[in-house]
Amino acid sequence: MKKLPLAKILANIRLKWLIFTLLVLVVLVKLALWQVSRAEEKQLRLNRIAQLQHQQAFSFAEVLQPINANKLTYLADELDSLNDLPVRLSATFDASKVFLLDNQVNNNQLGYRVFQLAYAQEQAFLVNLGWVQGSIDRQQLPNIAPLSGEYLFSGHIRVPERGIMLQAQNFTQIQWPLRVQQIELDKFAKLLNISILPFVIYVAESEEIGFAKKWQPIVMPPEKHQAYAVQWFALALAWLLLMLWVLIKSSQESHENNNKVS
Repeated sequence: MKKLPLAKILANIRLKWLIFTLLVLVVLVKLALWQVSRAEEKQLRLNRIAQLQHQQAFSFAEVLQPINANKLTYLADELDSLNDLPVRLSATFDASKVFLLDNQVNNNQLGYRVFQLAYAQEQAFLVNLGWVQGSIDRQQLPNIAPLSGEYLFSGHIRVPERGIMLQAQNFTQIQWPLRVQQIELDKFAKLLNISILPFVIYVAESEEIGFAKKWQPIVMPPEKHQAYAVQWFALALAWLLLMLWVLIKSSQESHENNNKVS
């Protein structure tokens, strides 16, 4: 069995080292660019929210117009255009269907966000009624009084964002109010065997109905994404400089070894 020449072995090692270096560098740069993109998206949304504050609230009929136009659902662009819109509507609440979103903090206290099923113009949707404090005992859910009947109120439309979940939500054992780890409207619709609109209405802070309301449409501001982007770019630069130093060092050692042999 022939042995590979030392020069060829070193060439293979350097090729693999180069590929590994470039892969890590590309990943770091992509993460930085993703954070830059997220910062731009958040800033655009903040600008839009500021503009909508001076706009008159839409009626629920106007919100439902894309569906009423002989369609069954919203297109992606239509749904994006609804996000953060102010709305005023009359809705009938189902007191038996309450979702409690877990791990919600308010004034450094842990609790739940209360989401309740409601109907308006023959459409079902969720309404965020605000925050309630939780118990130290995880088996004990807060004792809340759900809304029942028809209410006229103002609010804002929010399209839920999917977060990272380590484990899928299990709805095999149902007990109302239902504690959930994330608002997944498609799963809730299957659970209830009804169609649910793909957005949530957050009751306005000025309304008396509901619980503690301190809305924060954007949890992570653009400045934080920009700071993360700088960190990722710095890591990419540090990685590149480290690999260049390793390359120079190994080349010097290889040159010294060759001189000793000769």
